Amino acid sequence: MQLKHLRTLLSPQDGAAKVTCMAWSQNNAKFAVCTVDRVVLLYDEHGERRDKFSTKPADMKYGRKSYMVKGMAFSPDSTKIAIGQTDNIIYVYKIGEDWGDKKVICNKFIQTSAVTCLQWPAEYIIVFGLAEGKVRLANTKTNKSSTIYGTDSYVVALTTNCSGKGILSGHADGTIVRYFFDDEGSGESQGKLVNHPCPPYALAWATNSIVAAGCDRRIVAYGKEGHILQTFDYSRDPQEREFTTAVASPGGQSVVLGSYDRLRVLNWSPRRSIWEEATPKEIANLYTVTALAWKRDGSRLCAGTLCGGVEQFDCCLRRSIYKNKFELTYVGPSQVIVKNLSSGTRVVLKSHYGYEIEEVKILGKERYLVAHTSDTLLLGDLNTNRLSEIAWQGSGGNEKYFFENENVCMIFNAGELTLVEYGSNDTLGSVRTEFMNPHLISVRINERCQRGMEDNKKLAYLVDIKTIAVVDLIGGYNIGTISHESRVDWLELNETGHKLLFRDRKLRLHLYDIESCSKTMILNFCSYVQWVPGSDVLVAQNRNSLCVWYNIEAPERVTMSSIRGDVISLERGGGKTEVMVTEGVTTVAYTLDEGLIEFGTAIDDGNYTRATAFLETLEMTPETEAMWKTLSKLALEARQLHIAERCFSALGHVAKARFLHETNEIADQVSREYGGEGTDFYQVRARLAMLEKNYKLAEMIFLEQNAVEEAMDMYQELHRWDECIAVAEAKGHPALEKLRRDYYQWLMDTQQEERAGELQESQGDGLAAISLYLKAGLPAKAARLVLTREELLANTELVEHITTALIKGELYERAGDLFEKIRNPQRALECYCKGNAFMKAVELARLAFPVEVIRLEEAWGDHLVQQKQLDAAINHYIEARCSIKAIEAALGARQWKKAIYILDLQDRNTASKYYPRVAQHYASLQEYEIAEELYTKGDRTKDAIDMYTQAGRWEQAHKLAMKCMRPEDVSVLYITQAQEMEKQGKYREAER
Repeated sequence: MQLKHLRTLLSPQDGAAKVTCMAWSQNNAKFAVCTVDRVVLLYDEHGERRDKFSTKPADMKYGRKSYMVKGMAFSPDSTKIAIGQTDNIIYVYKIGEDWGDKKVICNKFIQTSAVTCLQWPAEYIIVFGLAEGKVRLANTKTNKSSTIYGTDSYVVALTTNCSGKGILSGHADGTIVRYFFDDEGSGESQGKLVNHPCPPYALAWATNSIVAAGCDRRIVAYGKEGHILQTFDYSRDPQEREFTTAVASPGGQSVVLGSYDRLRVLNWSPRRSIWEEATPKEIANLYTVTALAWKRDGSRLCAGTLCGGVEQFDCCLRRSIYKNKFELTYVGPSQVIVKNLSSGTRVVLKSHYGYEIEEVKILGKERYLVAHTSDTLLLGDLNTNRLSEIAWQGSGGNEKYFFENENVCMIFNAGELTLVEYGSNDTLGSVRTEFMNPHLISVRINERCQRGMEDNKKLAYLVDIKTIAVVDLIGGYNIGTISHESRVDWLELNETGHKLLFRDRKLRLHLYDIESCSKTMILNFCSYVQWVPGSDVLVAQNRNSLCVWYNIEAPERVTMSSIRGDVISLERGGGKTEVMVTEGVTTVAYTLDEGLIEFGTAIDDGNYTRATAFLETLEMTPETEAMWKTLSKLALEARQLHIAERCFSALGHVAKARFLHETNEIADQVSREYGGEGTDFYQVRARLAMLEKNYKLAEMIFLEQNAVEEAMDMYQELHRWDECIAVAEAKGHPALEKLRRDYYQWLMDTQQEERAGELQESQGDGLAAISLYLKAGLPAKAARLVLTREELLANTELVEHITTALIKGELYERAGDLFEKIRNPQRALECYCKGNAFMKAVELARLAFPVEVIRLEEAWGDHLVQQKQLDAAINHYIEARCSIKAIEAALGARQWKKAIYILDLQDRNTASKYYPRVAQHYASLQEYEIAEELYTKGDRTKDAIDMYTQAGRWEQAHKLAMKCMRPEDVSVLYITQAQEMEKQGKYREAER
């Protein structure tokens, strides 16, 4: 693969302004660049800048320059961008599908340390590395993050494999760790893989190996289990500098590594099974490459530099034009981009097994792709972008391809027919036949879904000139064989694969039912035949008659009409179905009865009886099921309960059908006794409300008729005892107490002790409720009840039993509350400490054990530190007079001003160790005066001088050196400054 410079997307600046990260979207339509200014620039696939937005800090009080963006990635659907920042946060921005859409933050994940790198390998899953060494996962669906694995070393690089189901992390100590979400059957190990000699800032996971490089100027290719495959050593090359970043091509066949003024390219050779180095791409004044991003289709590579420039390169092995209509770009040995020159649409054809693609052809009215590798065959549909790769041994190019079916490619070779479904990487089926004619083969692939059958894939073909075989392609077995006395010249399955039509050479039309294995001749002469699309309606021509079967289950029922010509086609659309007939020089359209084909007419007319009769002629498919559901809803609304009962029977809702059957019997009996339809009878109305789960309405209907018993029976049958008892109480029913006893007994029989305890509590029996709560393993509820009742607190044995259960269940805080209530402060304090309820512990200690307050404040601080709440721990350490711990907590929480305040209160020996750490922070913020003061307080004046020299502030360095250094050391400082000026070409200043 060669790199060719195309354009500069972002011009470099005069000074350091590095591009921190870049990313291509999964759909290849968007390219994002994050600059040193923390602004994300969005480009389209042609390199034109279309949009931009600014990132935001975790907390505005630290200012907009308090962080850097270290990682960026697009979501799999290309509508979101995840931004990882050094201020311990990840933001997910929803950028929308169109340019200019409003940018909104839809997720944020707060972390305990700086985010150093980030990937978005799968939907809802963001993987990122932290400065503290952890590799974590953020779920955008639940808005929660969790740790995948942890190390003690800074994460310097993070990458995924080609499928996105495995991750590699590189760490500052040279460790490379591998983790799989799904190893895809490879059996490769997880965990620590290898110890690289230096931090692997340049890390890429290619198809056959892992490539790592860093500051030692060596590129090492590791095998799948960490053994060294190859080493490219540039440590003796004076022109080469450290490798800063690396990226693998989407196909994993190439790796590009960035260094100073140079991009090195490694290409995998499948034949030699080694990495081969291509000619490096050297660009003067490019400076250090800080970021690389490869377009998902492999055609473009973008490089970001230290000076803020972004360069775009074209990546390809070769290009060719196919029939002046398509451009074929070979971006790798196993990947080709096919571009339609007229429409601009692109399809990426890729061998998933890494085989080299030898030749690409575009066949079937220039819609279908065919390509060969040494061991596989690649097929694709350019219109739907469905691609397949199947195992295929070369046969000298003698295959014949048929593309009449939009879902399946038929391949005929040496008397064998192979079917490949577009989008599937397995052959759908293979049969032996000598008759390779699209009219003698019929394939149906899920063209009409059926209830209870997710996949429906059938094939009908000729075994010999008089024998038809029907095969279930999912199970791979024969489901029907039809022997005929005459030669077959046409056949076709219906869309559900349950009926087969075939015609013999005598032009007789036959229908074969695959389930019943019955064959029927439906026409003795047929010149045209076709199924109506989307239905099981059949249209055929018998001499001067147009024959239509609206119900193919009754082939003897045929609708015939006279025509004066030949049928040429059948068209369906716009709510009508038309048969096109040529009559002389004109074409006449004969419209079919759409009311018999479609369901809508009967519904619109409100003729539910006709709709039911029509639906009963159709087999059960998801479409038919939806019609039955619509009809059931409308029938219930119209109170046509017999039709609703029939609908639920057809849908297989046995309980509803039985319930409606009983309701219909009540309505029919009322109708016979009193006249009318009977649907207005209160029991019928109440049962209909129950059917809709509106039990309050049913209760209201019953109580309006003073049918209290029926309302109570309804609730008891539903085991809704609370509502039943409420009705009994409201109406003063004499069986109220018996209902309560039955309810309590039912709760005990069904082991619902908690609910039984609540029942006893509501009735004022506290002891019984507590006993049930304890039996149910709910001591907290028992404690809550005891705390609210003084008479129960006086029962020492009961309280002891509850506290024992609370301690056993580790509910220490609740146990402490109970001990404090019974005036046992010692036990209460112990429980509070065990349960980490330090606030209550300190409040109690101030009253009962003042001596313990200092120890408890320190323990509180230690607990907060363990919970990573360092900021909150500072004040507790101060209260406990633990100055060292308070300083450490303030530094860990980055509370620099608070740390200085505490240090100023300490003695010189204690504070001198910490002042330099704070000074380093202010030096990084370029607040040199504060940093100098802190270095001086820490007796580290030499560090302050070094700080000024590194920042190029020689005047301040000299002033400070004159104060505290020997003359000879000051001279050395002048010499160092002169050498720096000489390097910069400032010879007069250096001489001075």
